[in-house]
Amino acid sequence: MEKNLKQVRNTEGSEILKITLFGPESTGKTTLAIQLAEHFETAWVPEFARDYLQGKWDKTGQICSVDDMLPIAYGQTQLENESLSKANKFLFCDTNLMVTKVFFEVYYNFCDPAIAKAARKHEYDLFFLTDIDVPLEKDDLRDKPEGREAVFKAFKQALIDNKKPFIVLNGDKESRLKNAITILEQLEKAKKLGFSSADLLQIREHGIPLENLVNQINYYNNGIAKAVLVKPAQVSSGIAKFSGDEIQQKAEFFDANKTNLKLIKFVPASGAASRMFQFLNEFLNEFDIEKESINAYINRKKASELAVFIVGLDKLPFFDEIYSKLKETNPNFNVLERDAKFFHFIKTMLSSEYFNYANKPKAVLPFHKYKSHIATPIEEHLYECTRYSRSNGSSHLHFTVTEMHQIGFETVIKTVKRRVEEETQTKIDVSFSYQNKATDILAVDDLNKPFREDNGKLLFRPGGHGALIENLNNLDGDVIFVKNIDNVIQTHVEINTLYKKALAGIMIELQQQIFKYLNAIDSGQEINVEEVINFAKTRLNIKGSKKVFKYTLEYQKEYIKKILDRPIRICGMVRNEGDTGGGPFWVRSPKGAVSLQIVETSQIDLTNPEQATIFSGSTHFNPVDLVCGTQNYKGIKFNLADFVDKNSGFIVKKNKDGKPLKSYELPGLWNGAMAKWISVFVEVPLITFNPVKTVNDLLKEPHQPQ
Repeated sequence: MEKNLKQVRNTEGSEILKITLFGPESTGKTTLAIQLAEHFETAWVPEFARDYLQGKWDKTGQICSVDDMLPIAYGQTQLENESLSKANKFLFCDTNLMVTKVFFEVYYNFCDPAIAKAARKHEYDLFFLTDIDVPLEKDDLRDKPEGREAVFKAFKQALIDNKKPFIVLNGDKESRLKNAITILEQLEKAKKLGFSSADLLQIREHGIPLENLVNQINYYNNGIAKAVLVKPAQVSSGIAKFSGDEIQQKAEFFDANKTNLKLIKFVPASGAASRMFQFLNEFLNEFDIEKESINAYINRKKASELAVFIVGLDKLPFFDEIYSKLKETNPNFNVLERDAKFFHFIKTMLSSEYFNYANKPKAVLPFHKYKSHIATPIEEHLYECTRYSRSNGSSHLHFTVTEMHQIGFETVIKTVKRRVEEETQTKIDVSFSYQNKATDILAVDDLNKPFREDNGKLLFRPGGHGALIENLNNLDGDVIFVKNIDNVIQTHVEINTLYKKALAGIMIELQQQIFKYLNAIDSGQEINVEEVINFAKTRLNIKGSKKVFKYTLEYQKEYIKKILDRPIRICGMVRNEGDTGGGPFWVRSPKGAVSLQIVETSQIDLTNPEQATIFSGSTHFNPVDLVCGTQNYKGIKFNLADFVDKNSGFIVKKNKDGKPLKSYELPGLWNGAMAKWISVFVEVPLITFNPVKTVNDLLKEPHQPQ
């Protein structure tokens, strides 16, 4: 019996992808199977049961019964096996034994054990589950109009229970065929890349184009070329420095020209606070209060960060709340030894049972203590956007968040937004976006093979902040301020506001001149090419080609449009006082062009003495303080994806459950993702850059009460 139900997977020397149609008989399976076979010029396996049951009806006047189960299963298996030798790349099966199994279970509450076993054992590269959102195809031998939804659910559950790879096809017949063809073309490519059908379903769930995976695998196998530094960008050589009066003038120019502009503040805010508390988590994992004192631990581990934390503990904005919780949960807390108090304070602060700070986004944590309340970064950004990102009494604030944390953001905003709006007489429009799952990255092992989790699934990791260029691309504003969630201060807000406005004023002033030149070209006006080239060189840091003057005027105009018709960013730069991260450099592209770029340490070949020397000469640091113009001279948004240097990402080493892995990171948002923008760097005071990278940063003067 089992021999008659044995499926032939492939003929020798061939690799045929078996695709089976699955679902109630009234959903157009047969038509679709024939159409797919015709499209791919291959064989299809008809449904044995239809002719078998029609013959029975013609002879006896009886319809399907339990006794027909085995003959149908034998006949279908034989048809499928015989058709395999006629197939070309694909074999399309109108039905399969799983259909037989489900049909008899639904209508007769019974399935022969041999058929059930064979149905589970038969393998197909993909099941197309045909939905019931099409008119019923009358089939009085089997399906009835009644209970159509219940039958469909039974078919779908069978695929889930038996872990079969399936995709639901819905819509009209034309869209089903088109969708199926696209999916099968993807399946063929995925198989050639070494992925399974289950892998393809996971890839499709993320919405990741296969071309992206091909590129990522190439990066893993071939590496990524490092940036070629020419020299550091410094004041008078790539970084503009303005006097106090000039900064004031730029800020006033912004205020005078913002009336008809839509201003948006864009805040990447999806980062968790895990790194903020990393040294405290390490302390909890390694410290044994029964065996050593905290001072002994600090000396043994050289844990200077822990020492600073303990000394400044009562100055932290959340001290009172946690201390009250400790006294509430332990009436004897006040009589505990000093070390025990510190230990339980840290434990309560990080415990998932209580405050769980390390697992929350930074945005919702207590950052600043005021006389009347404790403020989170969200509240500080609400106030900030009313100070410099405001026009005609309204302001727009956009956070990029993780979906699971959005409710936490909304809770904080609901609590404070009205108060901020009333105090500042500003209506604040708050919006959110998520990092698109389609930008996630395939992780690999040390051999550059796809990294798999314990359940066999592929591991996809977020592609880094470079993925947010898509979120930025979706915003529609004239001036967009970009600032990280943790870079907020409690003091010196006036100077912070002044420089934000000044950066925006510089951008608008430059943009107006750029638009004037481009509109003149479009309208056929005479332009002084030498003047424009000099403007690009001295004001925009664009090192143009001297050869342009050898060509015709028309060529020169096209060249001007090429170098000026781009998004523009004004980037604040602070003096480097030892902070790690991106810095401003003149960089040479593979084609020899030299331009200003913000380069991360990971992009530089520090084993090259020349490059290491250039890197060490850097004087400034990028604090992620940008003002962006993303519309062209016609008022049309640029497609920011067109201005990304796709070869400027980098590979990082991580681990998952103790297993090493590698992951590609997309070109950073303010690095390669903006590499082809017009970039103007401006020195700003260090006070404008006060991020909270560790909890101890909250003890610094800009984060303490005035």
